[in-house]
Amino acid sequence: MNKKVFLVVMAALLSSKGLLADEQPKHFTGEETVVTATKTINSISNAGGASVTVITSAEIRASGKHTVEDLLKGVAGIDVSANGGPGSMTSLFIRGGDAKNTLVLIDGVPVNDPATTNRTASLSNLTLDNVEKIEVVRGSLSVLYGSNATAGVINILTKKGDGPMKSYAGIEGGAYGTYKINGSVSGKTGKSAYSLSLARLKSDGFSFADDRNPRIPHSGNTSEKDGYENTTLSGSYSYELAPSSVLETTFRYTDASVRYDESANGYTGDRFTYVWPSYVANPAGMKEQHNDSRQYVGRVAYKNCGKVIGNTLFVQFTNEERTDFDNDGVKTNTFTGKMQEIGWQGDMQVTDANMVTVGLSGKNESMNYHDFVWGAPLIDKSVLSGNIWLQDQWSVDNLKVVAGVRYEDNEIFGSKVTARVAPSYRIGETVLKASYGTGFLAPSLYQLYSDYGSETLKPETSTGIDAGVEHRFRDNLRAGITWFRSVYDDRIDFDMVTWKYAQVAGTSKSRGIESFIEWQPLRALQLAMNYTHNKTEDPLGVQLVRRPENKVGISGRYRIGKSAAVGAGMQWVDERKEVASARDSSGTPVGKLPDYFLLNLNGSYNLSEKVELYGRIDNVFNTWYEEAWGYATPGRSAYAGVKVAF
Repeated sequence: MNKKVFLVVMAALLSSKGLLADEQPKHFTGEETVVTATKTINSISNAGGASVTVITSAEIRASGKHTVEDLLKGVAGIDVSANGGPGSMTSLFIRGGDAKNTLVLIDGVPVNDPATTNRTASLSNLTLDNVEKIEVVRGSLSVLYGSNATAGVINILTKKGDGPMKSYAGIEGGAYGTYKINGSVSGKTGKSAYSLSLARLKSDGFSFADDRNPRIPHSGNTSEKDGYENTTLSGSYSYELAPSSVLETTFRYTDASVRYDESANGYTGDRFTYVWPSYVANPAGMKEQHNDSRQYVGRVAYKNCGKVIGNTLFVQFTNEERTDFDNDGVKTNTFTGKMQEIGWQGDMQVTDANMVTVGLSGKNESMNYHDFVWGAPLIDKSVLSGNIWLQDQWSVDNLKVVAGVRYEDNEIFGSKVTARVAPSYRIGETVLKASYGTGFLAPSLYQLYSDYGSETLKPETSTGIDAGVEHRFRDNLRAGITWFRSVYDDRIDFDMVTWKYAQVAGTSKSRGIESFIEWQPLRALQLAMNYTHNKTEDPLGVQLVRRPENKVGISGRYRIGKSAAVGAGMQWVDERKEVASARDSSGTPVGKLPDYFLLNLNGSYNLSEKVELYGRIDNVFNTWYEEAWGYATPGRSAYAGVKVAF
């Protein structure tokens, strides 16, 4: 990392001056609306001791980013690593937990794929089209969401129709032969509200084999570009049946394709967690392989909201199919993961200070793995589960308490009870907060029934605790710090000796602090900084892979008059441990990946009330870095576009 450059840019940003901005700060009062922390509509300040980050529509628009993955890289407590460019396998770690310990939702619908090795979400294909905001809740939420929510939950909320009809169309292009066209229409007519968005993203990409890394072998044809395509259709519709009753639907469809290099050990895609690239044995005339994926996400809900009692009946589903093709374009295998869930949630306002919520649901998850080389399905399994949960929210003067308990029954592993309590207390402009929760994570169907799995696996169990303080110094300055600790027992991981998934005997731990400061020194200037320290260790005291101990993020946005704005985002990521199987061309263990610093710039200009020009430059200093050993990351790259409202 170039520390002099880092300090110079920080000083320049912090000394900037400007005029009154239309965009107001978001965090100074804590009154942003959130639903993920309690499954009820609350402000952050009324969600008890939950650690919540909200990425607003203004921030999403200003970032110029295409994907959820890229946007989350700047959030405190979150680490993201990708095995290559757009569309490649991506792992996301919250507070040092494994990727499988994070649950991802789209409008409340779980999108963790039952057909992935670890039942993780396919973040690589989640674009920001039609996204209104993203809510991140750190800490165990198994009480509300069950398995996979042991480290945190990310809820991607899409735009809903409201007011007169409005529409826009946009086009942009830039580095690596990237272009994107998109458009949307939304509004409300009478009792009907609607929103519809369509986007097409295509990139020639760059080779996933990192040609800037001289320590990995590059014989064979590994320098060709690995392209990516993504078409996403997203929408919602609601109809007011009565003054207090509404029928809501939401859906999202994604069709994506990514190309990648074949490795000497057969695969560099997303099926096997710890297969690392080794290109030395590849033939000189090697062709690309590719993967096609299709994802369907849907939800239908009936809501009746009275003054005292509210009821929600819902049906929701996901269906994700991924197909691999060999270097001759022949289909080799297909992974299909499905989820169907039906449930009910009831909310009762017992008193002005007390709300009780009860929920129950039944869920079916299934996985089909068909190998066309062998000509038969190798895995065709499903699992049923049911749950009932109770949550109580108290608000007594300056004390807020959220507490809950959940009973879940899994047809394979039996029943499990989890609990959570999250209090907060306000003293003037200071808020003290804490949370404690227990969680469990059932093995994935792949971990149980594949050739790399074992039916003797049992669920992971975990506990998570945090405590913090936030203080508003002035109307334009707020800061906070939170200490956290997570413990995972019987953690499931891939054993490189047996080449199977196995239970890690003992306790894996993660502990650290998350801190932030947000400041608006001038009405035209908004600044934010976060710092995360996270120390992880397995039962032998060894650091967990790809979790940096330290990470710093800084962002700023400056309004120039009423028509223009510029922004900057800076990130420093500490060195990270790599898996023992990672070797360089001489066979020497890699050990750790070096730290890195990135600077990204963005800007926008309104030609008129209906025409906006925007652009961004990523990795301004053309920094070389890797998020996973041997896989390339983008160098300096620029993008620009225009958006027209109708």
